[in-house]
Amino acid sequence: MDWQGQKLVEQLMQIMLVSFAVVAFATGYALGSFRMMLLIYAGGVVLTTLITVPNWPFFNRHPLKWLDPSAVDKHPKPQLANSSSKKKSIKK
Repeated sequence: MDWQGQKLVEQLMQIMLVSFAVVAFATGYALGSFRMMLLIYAGGVVLTTLITVPNWPFFNRHPLKWLDPSAVDKHPKPQLANSSSKKKSIKK
């Protein structure tokens, strides 16, 4: 899953969970059934999980281009610069 796919999944998950919560509350309130409210919300959580957790091809529209292994030798890893202050010596 690419970065844009992760952002889309996050937004989709939040929208779906909030909408299922609103629908579940309204239905539970109208029917006067706490059990029905919980069942509707639990179904929404399961459906949201099935849509957002798997790595669907829809979420891989912008793949990252990784550096080719042969190009790694051409671009060495940067070295840390030595600090100008030296450790103080301890006298005995």
